[in-house]
Formats: sequence, structure tokens, C-alpha cells
Amino acid sequence: MTPREFLMRFAPVGVALSLAFGLTASMSFSVPPTPLDPRAAALVAQGQAALAAGNADGAIDAYEAALAIQPGSTEITLGLAEATRRVGLQGKALHYYREALERDPKNVAAISGEGAALVEKGAVEKARRNLARLESLCGGSCPEAESLAALIARGPQDRVMTAEVAKPETAVAN
Repeated sequence: MTPREFLMRFAPVGVALSLAFGLTASMSFSVPPTPLDPRAAALVAQGQAALAAGNADGAIDAYEAALAIQPGSTEITLGLAEATRRVGLQGKALHYYREALERDPKNVAAISGEGAALVEKGAVEKARRNLARLESLCGGSCPEAESLAALIARGPQDRVMTAEVAKPETAVAN
């Protein structure tokens, strides 16, 4: 048997086997997320309830406690990012969204949240990149893409700062 005959005979089998091994290796690479510790899950539920009630500071406390119990959880990090965004700490929220994206680059909730925080900071062009990324992952009809598109269309909102002004008693001395 010549080398050419050997190659022609076994090349298709070799290609098929390499594709099968490559497919199984890539499937084992994407491991499903680990379930939350029951204590962390209780704190996440507490954080979600606080956020739904409009108590973003209470939600932040609950999410931070949950993150101390189960560090590295993408679900907890996303909750913390949403809570900090609602308080008005967009820079901190961006940090948490990017941390979640480092662990899971295709997480549509993290991409959408990061885009929303960018719009709120005034970085609309960067938010449009997030929208394009979302549309390539899930199409334009997924809820995350639709909500980000609506935020981008509305544009950054003006921040209203208020402060109580204390008028000093002025005494005129002659």
C-alpha cells in the first residue's frame, strides 16, 4: 500500500473522528452554571424583593452578602449591577456588568445592562455597539435588545441635582 492509497483510504475516517472529538470537547467546555448556595439564594431573593420595592440600597446589601457567600456568581453580580445602576452609580454598575461578561461573554442580560448604564452615562455610541452585539446574538426581537434600543432612542436623561440651600443670616454691621 502506497502512502497515497493509505491517505485516501483513512483520511475521511480521520476527519470524521476529529470533528466528533472537537464537538464533544467544545460541549464539555460550556459547563452549566453551578446552582446557588441556599443561603446565597435566600439573599438573592431578598435583594430582588428589595429592588422591586424600590429599596436599591437594601438590595445592594443583600447582593453583596450573597456574593460573600458565593463569590464569582454571575447571577449575583448581575443583580448587584442592576441595583447599583438604579442608585445612580453607573460606573460601579459598569464594573459589575463587565465582571459578569468576563465570565460569560455571551450573557445577553449583562450586555443589555452594560448598554443601559452606558446610555445613562451619556456614552450612546458605545451603547449602540452593545445593541449590535445583542442583535447578533439573539436578534432584534429579544426583550434585552428591545429595551436597550428603546433606551438608546430616548437618549441620556439630564440629571437633576437638588440641594437644600441654607441662607445664612446676614447681619450688616455699621
